[in-house]
Amino acid sequence: MRPLGFVVPGRLDQLTGGYLFDRHLVEGLRARGRAVSVLELDGAFPDADDMAREAARTALAALPDDALVVIDGLALPGFETCLAAHAHRLRLIGFVHHPLSSEAGAAPASLARHAALEARLWPMLRGIVCPSAHTAREVIAAGIAPDRVAVAPPGTERPAAAQGQAAAAQPAIVDERGRAVHLLAVGTVTPRKGHLALVEALADLHDLEWRLDCVGSLERDPHCAAAVRRAIETHRLGGRIALLGELPAAGLDAAWRRADAFVLASLHEGYGMAFAEALVRGLPIVATRAGALPETVPADASLQVPPGDVGALRGALRSLIGDAALRATLAAGARRAGAALPDWPMAVDRWAGAVDRLAA
Repeated sequence: MRPLGFVVPGRLDQLTGGYLFDRHLVEGLRARGRAVSVLELDGAFPDADDMAREAARTALAALPDDALVVIDGLALPGFETCLAAHAHRLRLIGFVHHPLSSEAGAAPASLARHAALEARLWPMLRGIVCPSAHTAREVIAAGIAPDRVAVAPPGTERPAAAQGQAAAAQPAIVDERGRAVHLLAVGTVTPRKGHLALVEALADLHDLEWRLDCVGSLERDPHCAAAVRRAIETHRLGGRIALLGELPAAGLDAAWRRADAFVLASLHEGYGMAFAEALVRGLPIVATRAGALPETVPADASLQVPPGDVGALRGALRSLIGDAALRATLAAGARRAGAALPDWPMAVDRWAGAVDRLAA
């Protein structure tokens, strides 16, 4: 097995879906006996600063000829000024969770800048691995030949059988117990994840009993987090919506166990790892039809609405919260879909095979 260098922006132990995917890959490959060196780049990303560009240049310059190197797509802007100098001597593979030019909610100037950057840098790579067919189509539409693109979805954590049974049972019995329906949203608080739309949609559902826990960083986009806090205060939802920030594994696991349903109003998803985790836990879902989500989340496990449509989102949430039988039906669909998703060992094998094919 050829040794592999894995380039990530910043520390690998960050608590987002993309870094979790990267970390599982590194750990899984090492467990199979493959030598993997992780190159953690200093500096700001994805809008690379001078420190990021220097870290990228230094990382590539230190690698021997013919080395296999996978660059996380979030780090790619740091290589703007140095990739061409090394593309001929290294086996460079991109790992694009979703195009930076598809970061819905970002400023138009930023999207245009990233689109131009990706159009220039992607052709220098030997190939690109994507987590979904949707993301692969976006890459191919940008001009990359289909035979240089591979799809390798992430894996899922399998909760203990007893936990899975409890989660599956809850949606059918919460009303009989007379307690609030507990909603969970897992995702970094950025415009793309749609937390503001979720708050606005829930604001008119005071007549129903519900609670919402939001798990995800409040620091990566402070302006967005502040806007979500203001909306919660404006609608006097402080007693119903909790912004919990990033949680360690034990805290996140507890949040999953409390949940009766998973809800997130994403404007774009390159795959939707949190949605897949909800499926393996048998949770009914309210989602948008954004990006890869219709491929990740089946219709019989979810209520799906157009991205950005607060009225449709409000109607879906009202149906989900107010109808225990509907939640039970969707939970059954989630369990069926979750059972078919790959676990992490399967996902690591598929990803490694894709990288080796593209690098050959």
